[in-house]
Amino acid sequence: MRWEAQRLDLEESSTLPGMPSIRGLLRSVQVPEFPGLTFHEVRSRSALNRVPDDSAMPFPFTINTFRGCSHSCVYCFSRKTHEWLEFDSGKDFDSQIVVKTNVVEVLRRELARPSWGREHVALGTNTDPYQRAEGRYRLMPGVIGALAESGTPFSILTKGTLLRRDIPALVEAAQQVPLGLGVSMAIWDDALHAALEPGVPTPRARLDLVRALAEAGLPCGVFLAPVLPGLTDDEASLDAALGAIAAAGATGVTVIPLHLRPGAREWFMTWLRSAHPELVPRYERLYARRAYVPAEYRTWLARRVAPLLARHGLDRQSGGAARGADDAIATGVPGDEEVGFPAGSLPTGGLPGVRPKERRAAATRPAVPAEPGEQLSLL
Repeated sequence: MRWEAQRLDLEESSTLPGMPSIRGLLRSVQVPEFPGLTFHEVRSRSALNRVPDDSAMPFPFTINTFRGCSHSCVYCFSRKTHEWLEFDSGKDFDSQIVVKTNVVEVLRRELARPSWGREHVALGTNTDPYQRAEGRYRLMPGVIGALAESGTPFSILTKGTLLRRDIPALVEAAQQVPLGLGVSMAIWDDALHAALEPGVPTPRARLDLVRALAEAGLPCGVFLAPVLPGLTDDEASLDAALGAIAAAGATGVTVIPLHLRPGAREWFMTWLRSAHPELVPRYERLYARRAYVPAEYRTWLARRVAPLLARHGLDRQSGGAARGADDAIATGVPGDEEVGFPAGSLPTGGLPGVRPKERRAAATRPAVPAEPGEQLSLL
C-alpha cells in the first residue's frame, strides 16, 4: 500500500490492515485499554483550520486533534463529518477514531511563520480533544504549550474530565495569553445519560471539573446543552442543573436546545422511537423545517429559564444572558454560528462573541495556506 514505508511499527501485534481512504495513514491499531475502539494514526499536513471568512464565529481558526469521538453522544452534531472519511455517522463515528499523531509538530511550524497573526484558535468545536484517545496520545499538553509560547489566544470546549490533568499547563498558559474554557453538560438523569452519551463522564464529574478550574483561578463557561424537549426541559431539571452549575463556580452559562443536523437526526430519532415513542410526533413537528427548534419553543424555554438564572445569581454574570429573555437561549450548538458563548468560554469574554467584520476581512490574508484535499480528509 502507498503508506507502507511510513508505518510506525510493522511488527506491533495490535496493528490492523490500513484504510486507504484516509490520507496520510500510518497504521490502524486496537489496544486492550480501549476495547471497541480503533485508532487510525495519521500524519497531517496542517494543524490550523481556517474558519470561512463570512462566518459569524468568534474565532478565525480551529484545531482538531481527532476525527470521530468515543463520547458516543447520540445527538452529536458532528456525526455527518465522519462520512467524508467513508465511515458511517453512527457506530463508526463512535469507534473509528482518526488521530493526528504529528499535530503538535505541525502546529509549532505553522505558529512560527512570520505571517501568523496570533488570532484566536478554538479547540473542541468539532470533536472533543479530551475524549478517551487523549489519554493514550497526550496531544493536548503540546498543543497548549505551542499556542501559549507563540502568544496565540485560544479556547477549549470539552465534556472530558481528562482536562483536569492539564490544569497546571493551563494556569501557566493563562499567564502568557488570554484563554477561555467551556464545559458542556445537560443530562442529569443517570439512565438518560447512559443511553444518550455513554462515553461521557457523568455530569457530576464534569461539575467537579468546573469546580477544579474555578479553584485554579481559571475561567469556565458552561453550555447547558442540549436541552431535550419533553425530557430535560421541565422546571425541576433546569433548576437543579443551573443551581449545581452556579455552586460549582462557573463564570457564565448558556442554555441551548437540542440541534438535529443530518447525520445526528437519523441516529437520535431511531433512539427516540425505541425509548420514547410518545415524543416522536412532537419532535417531528419541532424539527420539521430545520435543524433548530422554532422560535416559539426558544421563547417558551427562555421564559422558563430566566427566573431560574436569576434565582441562582447567573443573570448577574455577563454570560448568564437572562437579562433579556429572548436572548437567554442560544439557537445552535457549541461551536455553531447561531450560538451564544457564556462568559469564560472565550478569551474575549463571552456573549455575543461574533468576529467584527473587519477581522473577518483580515482573515483573508495568507497566514495558513488552504489545502482543500487535506481539509477534506483530516480536518
